[in-house]
Amino acid sequence: MSAQPKQSGREPVLEARGISKSYGAVQALTGVDIALYPGEVLGLVGDNGAGKTTLVKCLSGVLRPDSGEIHIDGDVQGELTAERARTLGIETVYQNLSLVDTLDVMQNFFLNREIVYNNPVARPLRWMNRRRMYRDTDAHLKALSLPVDARRPVSALSGGQRQMIAVARAITWGRHIVMFDEPAAALGVRQSIQVLNFVRSMAARGVAVLFISHNMQHVLQVTDRIVVLRHGEKVGDLATAGATAQQIVTLITGSELVVEGQDISV
Repeated sequence: MSAQPKQSGREPVLEARGISKSYGAVQALTGVDIALYPGEVLGLVGDNGAGKTTLVKCLSGVLRPDSGEIHIDGDVQGELTAERARTLGIETVYQNLSLVDTLDVMQNFFLNREIVYNNPVARPLRWMNRRRMYRDTDAHLKALSLPVDARRPVSALSGGQRQMIAVARAITWGRHIVMFDEPAAALGVRQSIQVLNFVRSMAARGVAVLFISHNMQHVLQVTDRIVVLRHGEKVGDLATAGATAQQIVTLITGSELVVEGQDISV
């Protein structure tokens, strides 16, 4: 397993070494190394089937890799689970959003983080302080300029609203490491810009961000460094400054392509 390069003496908050994962005869990942540093936005790009989502699921504890190691803050995680990842400060927005349609916005926002009354009678029964959770959810959404009622059922929201709720939840709870898998896929131009601004503001607070997108313009605008996967293997790790869409697309496809225009998706 190859060592990850250090950045100006800093240690990575998340480091994966030699991650491999297969689904039967399909090899999704082969010996992938990746490092994420505090305050950095790391782009993860590749064609469909390159292994991006599989890697994120391994790093967030949803999947267990067949081999390799995952280190969080320098400590190796022998059996990383989704619950353990949350405990370690890892938040993830998946392509399928991970929202529960039968719950309202607040219930999704505080899912597995419910606030219970702290008194001898209510605490053992886990009576939830719904009033406080609705108030806090409304405050978080207002702070992010998202005009959605915390009491509204998720099933009544549009695709874009649902996406923004998932993003808002990750931004609110993600104080250490946040991973976004195509966060702007269902969004319009204005909402997409808002998400990119959220990502940069999180990095400015010292949060480490992993950002997956097929939109090359978004990747070039928001990231500090870019890792490229092709057929489950890492084929590139380059600084965003000075990188071009042509260069990245060539790494993704393995061949020279003529790239025209600015809004490039792969």
